Amino acid sequence: MDTTPTRSCCTPGHGHAGPAAVARPGAAAAARRTDAAGRAARGLVELPGGTFLMGSDDPDAVTADGEGPVREVEVGAFAVSATTVTNAAFASFVKATGHVTEAERFGFSYVFEAFLPPGSRAASPAVAGTPWWRAVQGANWRAPSGPGSDLSRRQDHPVVHVSWNDANAYCTWSGTRLPTEAEWEYAARGGLARKRYPWGDDLAPGGRRMLAIWQGDFPQPEPGSRPGTVPVRAHRPNGFGLYNTVGNVWEWCADWFSADFHRTGPRRFPSGPPDGSARVMRGGSHLCHRSYCNRYRVGARSSNTPDSSTGNIGFRVAR
Repeated sequence: MDTTPTRSCCTPGHGHAGPAAVARPGAAAAARRTDAAGRAARGLVELPGGTFLMGSDDPDAVTADGEGPVREVEVGAFAVSATTVTNAAFASFVKATGHVTEAERFGFSYVFEAFLPPGSRAASPAVAGTPWWRAVQGANWRAPSGPGSDLSRRQDHPVVHVSWNDANAYCTWSGTRLPTEAEWEYAARGGLARKRYPWGDDLAPGGRRMLAIWQGDFPQPEPGSRPGTVPVRAHRPNGFGLYNTVGNVWEWCADWFSADFHRTGPRRFPSGPPDGSARVMRGGSHLCHRSYCNRYRVGARSSNTPDSSTGNIGFRVAR
């Protein structure tokens, strides 16, 4: 397997994925759903849809990512989960279906080096250009920092080390789907127009911490800080009742990624380009910082191949 990353800034990737169809649950799949699957699909936040201003013209917008131009986009009514999928929920899916994630099949996933004990760090190859990422044998959703780590204190944290394909399989099982990129941004903004964050333009209003991002001068943590994911309901929800739409973990969206398709593509119910080599990710993660990956702004975007997994990518579901 080729382990050369395709986009190394925020999340290294496997780099060899081919096109993957968006699976839709058919009658047979629906018949096989368990009570656990039904629970996974309940409790979504119903949103009315409508028009909103999508994209970013922030002074620090990443032009190469295609954040702009700001444009009026329409989405239909839909429902979306208030949180990203947790380790506990993903465990129910695996128990019911026997699903084996791509990180488990590949035998490794990418872990931020600060989360590794010295022995594992030395034994795990660094990613060229971003040596704080290590390809760790045995790292997967069950062992997020590699062998010896577990989920004993992370049941309510977002599941990580899941590829787009893994997330899509969870959606098929639970009768949901991944949100389109337009739906994701509409939901993440919480009803606010042209704001940098889901709560406004100030990163820390009144000195209050509003999201899980890197504390310190990346990649060195601030003394006393605790890098890593936080529970999915940490911090205040946005105006629609959604938690952590920025920070904590990157979130997979349904769309193929393009830096320019949206400039001429549909503005009504957009779903991205018809094909591509990478899928959209939104929201930034606990590793983002203005000195390195300034993509925890609500209009920012990134991508990775559909088979890629890291310790800072998760997902939420829609219907």
